[in-house]
Amino acid sequence: MQLGLLSPQYLRRLFERMGATYIKLGQFIASAPTLFPAEYVQEFQNCFDRAPSVPFQEIQAILREELGRPIDSVYEYVDPTPVASASIAQVHAARLKGSQDNVVIKVLKPGIKDILVADLNFVYIVARILEFLNPELSRASLVGIVKDIRESMLEEVDFYKEAANIEAFRSYLEAMGLTRQATAPKVYQHCSTQRILTMERLYGVPLTDLDSISSLVSSPETSLITALNVWFGSLLACETFHADVHAGNLWLLRDGRIGFLDFGIVGRISPKTWTAMEVFLASIATEEYESMASALIEMGATNKDVDVMAFAKDLEKIFSSIQDLDTDLIVATARDTTTNATAVSANVVVDERQMNALFLDVIRVSESYGLKFPREFALLMKQLLYFDRYTRLLAPNLNMLQDQRISIVSNRGSTYKNSFR
Repeated sequence: MQLGLLSPQYLRRLFERMGATYIKLGQFIASAPTLFPAEYVQEFQNCFDRAPSVPFQEIQAILREELGRPIDSVYEYVDPTPVASASIAQVHAARLKGSQDNVVIKVLKPGIKDILVADLNFVYIVARILEFLNPELSRASLVGIVKDIRESMLEEVDFYKEAANIEAFRSYLEAMGLTRQATAPKVYQHCSTQRILTMERLYGVPLTDLDSISSLVSSPETSLITALNVWFGSLLACETFHADVHAGNLWLLRDGRIGFLDFGIVGRISPKTWTAMEVFLASIATEEYESMASALIEMGATNKDVDVMAFAKDLEKIFSSIQDLDTDLIVATARDTTTNATAVSANVVVDERQMNALFLDVIRVSESYGLKFPREFALLMKQLLYFDRYTRLLAPNLNMLQDQRISIVSNRGSTYKNSFR
């Protein structure tokens, strides 16, 4: 510690250099403030998942092995330059033979699953030894945390599971009559396996690209409301929910629909937790801090009696700081010398550290009252913070939790919810 070797920043940089397992571990730490110290959660928000691309020859070898036939019998063309490259997979644009559909192929990098399993087994053994040497760690369920991490990471390297998540979301859109409002990429099952995932290529722009969005739709606010309603609706209608709605995964498509991309990271929420979450969100909007405290108590596991009034007062202090969050709009102008026309583009810069600090304050105060939240609560809150950023850019006058056009309350558990009041 004196050398700074365990400082949050040093560990984050070390994890980024150590490869896939540790990058994913860092991202897990960032999404689990109920399990790790606040300063580490804060620092690991900056853990970037980027990695050099694998040579195209190796990608071709994987495609041949997984398809079990020549590549050109399935794809008319595969772009040798990847669209994106992360620690566990890289993505190539392609065109299918016959249908001529434009697709993207997500390819698991060679040997990555073996590396993950070996590294995670090592981490598990270390956790068991530490629990044996220090019984205090057993009470913190260190081994249980490692098991959770292992399960979460291994799901990401099984593209059958990601394909199932996508299909479930598409079925939800179909069943709810939402296919004209939103979509997720179609999966081409005949050329998808555990290690390769072939999907429809969607064309659009991230929800933070205000200039492009304004050229595609007349009302960016309406598009944002659609995204919110579709996502909220999926929380109980689907077995899993999209748990990584950052700007790279949530697009406005050229046809005006909302595109949900990359279902590698998903969450699962129990009806009990969501019922309490609904009350929590409603109480933020109405500033009813006693209801908020009761909802958080219901969500958090505790064997202590909690002073609801004192807890409510502490929460009120935290949420009074929401209005102080700084959002800067960066506006750039460019003049076309031939037409003399001026183009204006804007992007939003939110102090993410402030946003995360607000969330961590809620966790910190709750834990001071003996509460421990399920990881699904942290995942939900993180997505809501993403949506808050989009709201500040696309619809600054919109109150996400009070606007009647946004439906965040389900019909389930209404009697149960009355018990909070």
